[in-house]
Amino acid sequence: MKPIRNSAKAVIVQDGCLLVIRLEDQYGDAYVFPGGGQEKGEELKDAVARECLEEIGQAVTVGELLHIREYIGKNHEFAEWDADVHQVELYFECRLIDPKATIFEGSSPDDHQVAVEWIPLEELSKVRLYPKTIGELLQNKNTSRIYLGDLN
Repeated sequence: MKPIRNSAKAVIVQDGCLLVIRLEDQYGDAYVFPGGGQEKGEELKDAVARECLEEIGQAVTVGELLHIREYIGKNHEFAEWDADVHQVELYFECRLIDPKATIFEGSSPDDHQVAVEWIPLEELSKVRLYPKTIGELLQNKNTSRIYLGDLN
């Protein structure tokens, strides 16, 4: 079994839209929040800032912790290949340092990453967003829930 992994994620909302990474998999398009694994000796805020440079090619200011989500792979739709994955994801409110940025090309994009896109908050329920619950909280402007538990 793999060790539990910490992952720092960015929640970037600007002009009523959420910045997401579009992935392509065997089911089509999926959308995820920018961010990734914390490295040993790295603070979570530094991890999310580094991951944003790598995945979206833009520097961010990292704000407050919004949500904590666990992902225990054996409990979800991708259990066939994620059964040994247990990840703790920490979602931070972030802002682009250059809010007028139009080019989003990271130096080290994720596997299956095909684009960086802005999705209007009111359209989040129409796309395959992971985790879906954070999209719902953003749509409802309900950020009071910090710990979300094991969800996909």
